[in-house]
Amino acid sequence: MRARHDIPAGSLHRISLKSEILEQNRLGDPATRDIVVYTPHGHDGSGLPLLVDIVGFTAGGPAHANWKNFGENVPERLDRLIHDRELAPVVVAFPDCFTRLGGNQYIDSIAMGPWATWLTTEMLEAVEGRFKCGGTGRRGIFGKSSGGYGALVHAMKHADVWSAAACHSGDMAFELCYLPEMPSALRAIAKAGSIEAFVTDFEKGPKYPGNSLHDMMTFAMAATYDPDPDPDVFCGIRLPVDPETCELIEERWSAWQSWDPVHMADLHIDALKSLKALWIECGNQDQYNLVYGARRLHRKLDRFGVAHVYREFNDTHSSIDYRLDESLPFLVNCLID
Repeated sequence: MRARHDIPAGSLHRISLKSEILEQNRLGDPATRDIVVYTPHGHDGSGLPLLVDIVGFTAGGPAHANWKNFGENVPERLDRLIHDRELAPVVVAFPDCFTRLGGNQYIDSIAMGPWATWLTTEMLEAVEGRFKCGGTGRRGIFGKSSGGYGALVHAMKHADVWSAAACHSGDMAFELCYLPEMPSALRAIAKAGSIEAFVTDFEKGPKYPGNSLHDMMTFAMAATYDPDPDPDVFCGIRLPVDPETCELIEERWSAWQSWDPVHMADLHIDALKSLKALWIECGNQDQYNLVYGARRLHRKLDRFGVAHVYREFNDTHSSIDYRLDESLPFLVNCLID
């Protein structure tokens, strides 16, 4: 059942893409990935701008096209916004970037895989080649949480590919959102006996207990930001803290911080200034402390004269899709101007 029965629905198409690039990962994840693509009612995609939706931790892009109770999934939201003339027609791609460790930060990693490269090459080529959409100056990327982080980092490092980006509650100020999770991760390792035992026990099911999902996320971040170069280390996971005392290992923590958007911005000001649109927002009650990083980044961008929209909502980290009603029209309007 659709949330709105009185408006025409766009079409959903599914591409199954076998990737040579994604074969290069130490997690053993499949290289063949589905991409769900939305085209608006009455359009085949030709000549339209393209947005790419990269999702938060624990999800895969196609999940955003699933039926949603008491609300709209993203395609239904697009149908409504386009029908009500609040959003210009746009193609939206939902790539599956899920991993064995539960999610993705959408950067290249010798452990997780070269996800940034895949998104900016094979994935884009498959979608744009089939639907004749997007192209230089007409591509945007958006996401929430891990996806918001990925959108922001892509805006910094791949501004030659993306011309617009929206970061919804993205990971930043790593000392506030990640370091508080380290003691729990160490307890999880001690209980399981090793990181490998924790992950394999988690995979066996039939359910995961308590804080285990947060611990899995911590291990995924370790494999993303500072993977162990030793191929014999399970999934490349090593933490940036002493396993006995939880004291920071400065060299490893420095590697994590080099991927923190608050720090990265200093090196990518020109790229951010080149964007047609940049949207950054967060809830002022975000339970992962992300609002403080968002405020730091906002102040830094203001100081460097980077044009952007910054918003705070009186809300948490959860159930925030309603904010797309504002960010997506902003992105698309800037892409077609």
